[in-house]
Amino acid sequence: MRVLITGAAGFLGSHLADRFLADGHEVVGLDNFATGSPDNIAHLTGNPRFAFHEHNVTNFIYVAGPLDGVLHFASPASPRDYLEMPIQTLKVGSLGTHKALGLAKAKQARFLLASTSEVYGDPLVHPQPEGYWGNVNPIGPRGVYDEAKRFAEAMTMAYHRFHGVDTRIVRIFNTYGPRMRVRDGRVVSNFIVQALRGEPITVYGDGVQTRSFCYVDDLVDGIVRLFERGGSEPTNIGNPREFTVRELAEMVVRLTGSRSAIVREPLPEDDPKVRQPDIARARERLGWEAKVGLEEGLQRTIADFRRRLA
Repeated sequence: MRVLITGAAGFLGSHLADRFLADGHEVVGLDNFATGSPDNIAHLTGNPRFAFHEHNVTNFIYVAGPLDGVLHFASPASPRDYLEMPIQTLKVGSLGTHKALGLAKAKQARFLLASTSEVYGDPLVHPQPEGYWGNVNPIGPRGVYDEAKRFAEAMTMAYHRFHGVDTRIVRIFNTYGPRMRVRDGRVVSNFIVQALRGEPITVYGDGVQTRSFCYVDDLVDGIVRLFERGGSEPTNIGNPREFTVRELAEMVVRLTGSRSAIVREPLPEDDPKVRQPDIARARERLGWEAKVGLEEGLQRTIADFRRRLA
């Protein structure tokens, strides 16, 4: 296959490019480096099956030659990013999705949208199945990301129903692993960087809010399975094993051997109290579930951060 990945220089996009290349496919990557990094794809330089173009996907996308797939991963994805770039976040979710879908339609290619568990907002249903419509504050500070992704899902389904585009929607739950940005503001990277630097580890609120952490290799495997043999309805991909934020902080301190103290900060507005995927659909239809436990995944991730911070 020959596939195009938007956001190819990002944390998830670069791992996805690696997987498609490892499987013998050709990859065309697009990124404007708003949050992605050339370092994430530097190892692909010279690979004859990888081509990269610096491009903002909110503008018209031109790609010469045939495409079998378009995977839309371009978007700020951490709270720090989308709070600092609210307009760009809304534009890549709306205009960027429209442009990527238009390309898929023109090339008669399969389209996969990288959506998010944030479409569920601060959920009133737990764990969250795909049939749950969510509890989102559209005008709150997190609404720029939540509603951008909800709109992107609606646009994807419109192209599927009206134009007959073969589409997929993956709802990605908290994911971590090598290549996360040092200061991206996500809880795993925050804790690891603070621990390695001996800084206080900042837990927001009382730390009993829960998250479900999926290692990046597991996530990419689920996405590839969804792309190859999934259906058009949204599919949760994530690790259903729940941990409190406090438990995560304590595990990072132990695995890094840090002496960092754990300190509390005020809880951000609209911060979800629980987050756990119902992955029954992924299990039944894709034969997928996460395999890498949190401790093993954190050890791999800590090693990557330790190398980059050295």
